[in-house]
Amino acid sequence: MLKKIISATAAIACLAAFTVFGAGAESPVEISASSAILMEAATGTVLYEKDADARRLIASTTKLMTALVALENANLGEEVTVPAVCEGVEGSSMYLRAGQKLTMRELLYGLMLESGNDAAVAVACHVAGSVESFAGLMNERAASLGLENTHYVNPHGLNADGHYSSARDLALLMRECMNNPLFAQIASTRTITFGGRTFTNHNKLMWSYDGMLSGKTGYTKKAGRTLVTCAERDGMRLICVTLNDGQDWADHEALLDMGFSQWELRTPVKAGETLGAVPVVSGLSGSARVCAAGSVTLLVKKGQEPYVSVSLPEFVYAAVYRGAQAGSAEVYVDGERAGAVELLYAESVERDSAQRLRPLERLGDRIKGAIS
Repeated sequence: MLKKIISATAAIACLAAFTVFGAGAESPVEISASSAILMEAATGTVLYEKDADARRLIASTTKLMTALVALENANLGEEVTVPAVCEGVEGSSMYLRAGQKLTMRELLYGLMLESGNDAAVAVACHVAGSVESFAGLMNERAASLGLENTHYVNPHGLNADGHYSSARDLALLMRECMNNPLFAQIASTRTITFGGRTFTNHNKLMWSYDGMLSGKTGYTKKAGRTLVTCAERDGMRLICVTLNDGQDWADHEALLDMGFSQWELRTPVKAGETLGAVPVVSGLSGSARVCAAGSVTLLVKKGQEPYVSVSLPEFVYAAVYRGAQAGSAEVYVDGERAGAVELLYAESVERDSAQRLRPLERLGDRIKGAIS
């Protein structure tokens, strides 16, 4: 086998399979939260964490799951009749009245922007028939995402025995939520008006932080201030979670600034791009191009330069078939293997029947015939 080493500059124009590199490291940022995490969304790499698996009250950040389950089980245009149980729900409210008719779209904007607890109950009853049944759907969805430190009792997040989550689980949940285009559209809205009523996003970082995409605030006296945010710069998306944090706005800005200033996403190998060629013996063409089966995307410290090592055969006998495995490419960062991908033949090369077969080719034909 001939191993070819490609420089970092050339590697950027190449190929492979999606891979995560690096576990991240804690920063010197000092924060006030009891629990916190900073996660890069594409790879799931954790850049900072503080007691991130502790089970805590999460207040209205519960509504991330409420919105996700609703979007996955109802249409935005569905008409919802407000049940009597919605009246008098404590805390933040849309001030819904029993018998009032709204669309699911209106309720979800009221849920995410105004943090309406009554909206959460209306959504739950419409989707599942009751708060209890809807909480069951929330827990099923949490289990499907592998959220090991999460359990829901209600759709709004008011304090209740057995209702909890963790900073890590909330980050993983937000990652999933932002993959839902309807959720992203709703949660990224600053203000919107329905029927003469204007809803305003409680996440003030939507106005003040460069690149802020969405988020969800929460507060109860027992839970303290809770906040989940998602921001993006230069193609890199970061998710930040703080629980029981009296300085949450400042802490999110500090953690996000740290992440954006120190880390970046790189794709040294891109799916489908040509990465060399293999000489073909006895073929109608003298070589066959190879390409990557997928893309390698890495989260690296700024200043780190990934490089790609390509392994291909010195030559191959015709015939060559497009899509067959040709070799492999490995990506390294600071001398450590960060990812790998198969290399496939990008084109077929038929055997030249006018050429006399070599002994190895005749042997190969006999072997193929015996197998078939």
